Amino acid sequence: MRILIADDHTMVRESLVGAMQAEHDMDVVGQAADGIETLELAARTLPDVVVTDLNMPRLGGLEVVRRLRDALPNVRVLVLTMHQEDEYVLQAVRAGASGYLMKDSATRELIAAVRSLHAGRDYFGPQAARALAEQWRHPERIADDPFGQLTAREREVFVLIAEGLTTKEIARRLGISAKTAENHRGRVLAKLEVRNTAELVRYALRKGLID
Repeated sequence: MRILIADDHTMVRESLVGAMQAEHDMDVVGQAADGIETLELAARTLPDVVVTDLNMPRLGGLEVVRRLRDALPNVRVLVLTMHQEDEYVLQAVRAGASGYLMKDSATRELIAAVRSLHAGRDYFGPQAARALAEQWRHPERIADDPFGQLTAREREVFVLIAEGLTTKEIARRLGISAKTAENHRGRVLAKLEVRNTAELVRYALRKGLID
């Protein structure tokens, strides 16, 4: 099976590549360090499975998943991340991810997840499975949570604001104009019904979206 690895940390990528290449039925056809590179490599190499982080430069993982779903619907995507919050799991599934696994999972579970996706099955780690089950039992909760109303780009801006980046820094990070970044910032604050960055950070901490 042909696999593409996407993570902005070199050591993580090398570790994942080593684990995959040690398997007789897996071939890593590319490595990407940011979201744009992931899409470009996927278009060139046509992998069976893409293993991607959520936090990446230039284009966030959720938007990568969404664009892969639209451009390469036969490619299966496994999200491998440190984010165990329900919001991230649900947004990843909505974007088109077929699997969701935590980075502290055992290597054998990662290998099993990739094989499962390649075979046409979904694979969700324990935290992700609980989030999906909870959503199935209480579908009204997402509708009540304004975070779920944010678009993929707005969620990226949300995280960067919470990390303390200025509007100009956000624009540079995402490759957009300062005016566009400011518009996104305004919509994020309005949808979350917070008045400033301090209130947004408190919201993010309360929801467990940042440490």
